[in-house]
Amino acid sequence: MTNKHIGSDFDDFLEGEGILDQAEAVAAKRVIAYQIAEEMKRANITKSELARRMRTSRPAVERLLDPANRSVTLSTLERAASAVGRHLKVELTA
Repeated sequence: MTNKHIGSDFDDFLEGEGILDQAEAVAAKRVIAYQIAEEMKRANITKSELARRMRTSRPAVERLLDPANRSVTLSTLERAASAVGRHLKVELTA
C-alpha cells in the first residue's frame, strides 16, 4: 500500500483535498484576530472600548475576535486595526 502524500508537504495535501484556499483564509483570520487581541491587551483596551472606537457593537467585536468566524470583512479588520493604532496590510503573493 502506498501513500500518495509521503514526500509531499502539508500545502500539497490540503490542495489535494481541495481545501487549501479555505485553510489559508482561516489561518489568516486567526492570525489577525490574535494580533488585534494582543494589541488590545498591550494597550489595555476592552472589547467594549474597541467596539466604541470602531463605532460598532460588542457582539460585532466578539465575531471579529473569534478565530473561527470567517465572515468578517476586510473593512471591519481595517477599522479594528486602526482602533488599536495599527494598519492592516493585505498583499498578493506567489
